[in-house]
Amino acid sequence: MRIVVDTNILISALISPGNIPDQLYQLWLDKKFGLVTSQWQIAELRRVSRYDGVKKYLKTHEVGHLVNSLREKALILEDLPTVSYSPDPDDNPILAAGIAGEVHFIVSGDKSDILELQVVQGIPIVTARAFVELL
Repeated sequence: MRIVVDTNILISALISPGNIPDQLYQLWLDKKFGLVTSQWQIAELRRVSRYDGVKKYLKTHEVGHLVNSLREKALILEDLPTVSYSPDPDDNPILAAGIAGEVHFIVSGDKSDILELQVVQGIPIVTARAFVELL
């Protein structure tokens, strides 16, 4: 099974060890599912981790470890199709990675935009909790 995990879930996993997003991250590290990401998302992860409101909760080496894990273990897509399903343009590359990567689920914590869509091109969009419970 392959999934795309929204950047907000990855950041949350680093901020609060043991929470549901972290449990999802650990399940991926334990090879319970495959992760699809993109160069765009890796750049977004680095950018978001440097925001003042976020970086105070993160350790730089943890972000580096996450990025290295993605580079080593995830399927990284170089080119993404152009999609415009979400009103937030930063959500569309996440959705595009799910479509291009032919994933089984897109996992997000973005209640106002991505989760509201529920399904994109036949791909269910679920919370981290729902996905962890599914496993």
